[in-house]
Amino acid sequence: MGETSIDTLKDLATQIRISSIESTSAASSGHPTTCSSCAEILSVLFFRVMRYKACAPREPSNDRFVLSKGHAAPALYAVWAEIGVVPLEELKNLRHIDSDLEGHPTPRLSFVDVGTGSLGQGLAIANGMAYIGKYVEEAPYRIYCLTGDGECAEGSIWESINFASYYKLDNLCLIIDVNRFGQAGPTMFDHDLESYRVRLEAFGFNTIVIDGHNVEELISAFNCAENTKDKPAVIIAKTMKGKNFPGIENEGNWHGKPLGDKTEEVLKHLKSMLKGESGKFDFTIPSPNCKIPATNISNVTLSKPPDYKKGEKVATRSAYGTALVKMVETNQNIMAFDGDMRNSTYSEYLLKASPKNFVECFIAEQNMIGVAIGACTRNRCIAFASTFAAFLTRSFDQIRMAAISQSNVNICGSHCGISIGHDGPSQMALEDLAMFRSIPTCTVFYPSDAVATERAVELAANTKGITYIRTTRAATTVFYDNDQKFEIGKANIILQSDCDKVLVVAACVTIQEALEAAKSLASAGIGLRIMDPFTIKPIDKESIIKHANDVNGRVLVVEDHYAEGGIGEAVLSALAGEKNVTVKLASVKEVPRSGDTASVLKRYGIDSCSIVGYVQELLQCGC
Repeated sequence: MGETSIDTLKDLATQIRISSIESTSAASSGHPTTCSSCAEILSVLFFRVMRYKACAPREPSNDRFVLSKGHAAPALYAVWAEIGVVPLEELKNLRHIDSDLEGHPTPRLSFVDVGTGSLGQGLAIANGMAYIGKYVEEAPYRIYCLTGDGECAEGSIWESINFASYYKLDNLCLIIDVNRFGQAGPTMFDHDLESYRVRLEAFGFNTIVIDGHNVEELISAFNCAENTKDKPAVIIAKTMKGKNFPGIENEGNWHGKPLGDKTEEVLKHLKSMLKGESGKFDFTIPSPNCKIPATNISNVTLSKPPDYKKGEKVATRSAYGTALVKMVETNQNIMAFDGDMRNSTYSEYLLKASPKNFVECFIAEQNMIGVAIGACTRNRCIAFASTFAAFLTRSFDQIRMAAISQSNVNICGSHCGISIGHDGPSQMALEDLAMFRSIPTCTVFYPSDAVATERAVELAANTKGITYIRTTRAATTVFYDNDQKFEIGKANIILQSDCDKVLVVAACVTIQEALEAAKSLASAGIGLRIMDPFTIKPIDKESIIKHANDVNGRVLVVEDHYAEGGIGEAVLSALAGEKNVTVKLASVKEVPRSGDTASVLKRYGIDSCSIVGYVQELLQCGC
């Protein structure tokens, strides 16, 4: 069978419009006009250009498609209904609670790799897919990313454009659907295609400007993009919102609205445009031109166990880098991504040991997280992204969307808390635990020494869902044996006796302070039981309750984090149903200032002397 004909492609575009109107009308919500503007783009892509197995949408050898303008989801669903993957009658269940055809696409559907709809993120994800295809797998599959013109105002898009150009991702094709309307009114550049062309060309893209409703021009443009070498291509497509909708085409105030009383008139007009019979279009989907083997991303282990001496000082961030190298020695599918902080996060250890397994993303954290998410789609790698924990706040939306995307991305934030000292509050991550604890699919590790850190990284590589690993700038004392066992959701007691008076829950820097405080209190006959939670989410509720009861309900939580959303609130949630328990929280309670580490820990009440005082208060109050 030959290529899908021009007339059939036009009919398929019309059918995409018809199905989008019918599904959004049934749902009484949705975006039929934005579906209409990209109908020909989708028709040509899915029925003429892209190579894929329709029966196996996530086959590794398939070309990839990312719908960055996720509100055009009904058009994508219409495509897969024509292919036969989505039953036609299911389109009428759009946005229903029991249907996987959600308002914006999610990987609950087999033909969707990532959740989109928070605009400006799709290209970063496509970058990650393209990087793996070009530089790691060296495979011929291509990546297509469809964005709207409105989302081109997002700074994250330009981070991603910069990345694609720098890495010469010639297996990537960006398509901008320039329909000139956003939600509230015209977009920044309206239909000024030259403004888009000049900007994208300046960033090093091969720019192709076309009429986005002309099937012949689209075919030619995609052919040109495929033959572009050493640079990414962008198709800047002039389109009309509500194309072929009489009385609606290119008119404002139709964003996110079904057609209402105009529905039947528009459907009648569209159906009159069909040359073939609906549901019987004769099309051909090109097959992949390669076979890519499955990757092994399970049962990842360190090549050798931790090798530290008790009492030596090692920064947990350094152990993070060491663990990456050890894992690559047993599994070449480990990939590290960093935001120009590799000599601080120590991901540079992996760059030096195995350059192919490291990707420099520069100071563009939103793109970095998106690239890592894209890289690990279809289980092509195990991705670890790292930067200063404070800077991850910029990419929180990408992290939030990673959960919706069912991503297994791993994230490491270094230089957490006030303990970094002299650099001051702009560099001090004091919100990160709260941020990551709020993500439904995220496991939060807070390793307290180098041994724990290596095992946390190993566990993260084998954990489904997002993981976050919190590491510290300062070198801290190793107190675990090298053969210590660690489990997700299991705390470790690192100091205890039969006559302990208070349970202290702390992590990393504050554990070091708690151990010092324990020495001072021991001379007064006061024993502390010190707990290292290891994971803050899930928190070890059972152990917290047990050990709290063992010390007559006196609990002190000391953390290098703001009070809101940190270890203290995790402990409080664990103890919420318990009686006769008193919990005192010691945390950073105001915006801190620069100073040496000892001074800031003392100033903000989380040093050893402060801990001694808190313990005495708990005992004096008769708790």
